[in-house]
Parts: sequence; structure tokens; C-alpha cells
Amino acid sequence: MSEGSSHREGTTESTYIDLGADTAEGYSISTRSRQLARRTLGNETPEDRIRQRCSIAVGDFSMADLINFRQDPIAAGLAALRAKATIYADIRMVQIGIQKKGHECKVDCLLDHASERTGQKDITRTSAGMLALGEKLNGSIVVIGNAPSCLLSLCKMHERGITPALVIGCPVGFVNAAESKEELRKLDISSISTVGTRGGTPVAVAAMNEIITMFAEKSG
Repeated sequence: MSEGSSHREGTTESTYIDLGADTAEGYSISTRSRQLARRTLGNETPEDRIRQRCSIAVGDFSMADLINFRQDPIAAGLAALRAKATIYADIRMVQIGIQKKGHECKVDCLLDHASERTGQKDITRTSAGMLALGEKLNGSIVVIGNAPSCLLSLCKMHERGITPALVIGCPVGFVNAAESKEELRKLDISSISTVGTRGGTPVAVAAMNEIITMFAEKSG
């Protein structure tokens, strides 16, 4: 079990909710998928639930072995949701995918802040947005499913004292994706990440949405 794993909690019981399923058919598909994932991957800890949902998101149970947890990230995420912290997504697709029900947090996108650093033409827009936010990232939740460049920027910012409550770092690709996540795992910061080149928007969104679902369950 990865560093930061939690003991069994009420969030692993057999009851099931899906905040995003708004039709009977959608809920049926979601429920059956989760039942299969529980049987295949186990259902003993909150981390198991993250593994289940990320595997369902990509249709591949081998994804479960690539999910890494550091510094009790689920507890950190639940606390941040309780504090109504802003959730920052690296790209629009991640922002749209994050569940808006079940919490009162603003879901923002780094791209909307990139114009504040338009003078820096040598970096990506997601990195520009990250740098522009600066200390506003403290105590926030950062969800990265696409851009390793902005995850690397965040790692450098952390060296200067910028500390989100939780970072979900799952950028995908062959250039800097694996390296950026390795850097994230070296930091004294709560994080969920994928090992290697795999990841992407579906994985990052799935991890975030499962924490939101746990929060909604705890909040009644």
C-alpha cells in the first residue's frame, strides 16, 4: 500500500452514490462498473475507491497499480473541500469534468489567469497561469491532467513556499510527464499521482470526483 494510505472508513461501505449520474441508465452503468471494480481491486480503504474510479475512467484495471498516494491526500482533499478551497484545473477539459455537485468550492482554470503573464512567451499558458496565481494557490486543490510543464512550475514554486492543500498530478505523455510526477512525489505535499507516462484528464478528474463523492457522503 502506498505511503499515506488510510485505514478503513465509512466511505468504503457497500452503499454507492454517483453525483454525476442523472438518469436511471447512467446510474445502472455506473453501479455495475463499480461493483466489478470492487471485486477486482478490493474495497478496504478510501485509496481503493480512488483506484477503482480511475480504472473505470480508462477502462483498464492495470491503472490501479500506477496510482500513488503521498501525505494522506484523501484527508487533505476532504479538509480543503470543507474549507471551500478553490479547485484549480490545468485545462478546460479538466475544469468541465470536475463534479460541481456535492461541494461549495469554485472550480477555476489556469488558462483564465495566463493573460496576466503574457510577457512570458517562452512558457506554456498553463505554466503562465500557475505562476500568475502565486500565493493564491496556498490551501487550494490543484488538478493537473494534461500539462507536465505547469506541474514542474508548481514544484519549483513549492520550493519558494507555495503549498496547495492537495495536488492531483496526472499529466500524460512522453515529454516531461513522468519526470514532473517524480518531482511532485519528492515534495512534502499531499498528492495523488500516476507513475510513468500514463495518466490524463480522465484519471485526474476521476480522482478528484471520488474525493468529492466521499465528501458528499460525509456531509450527508
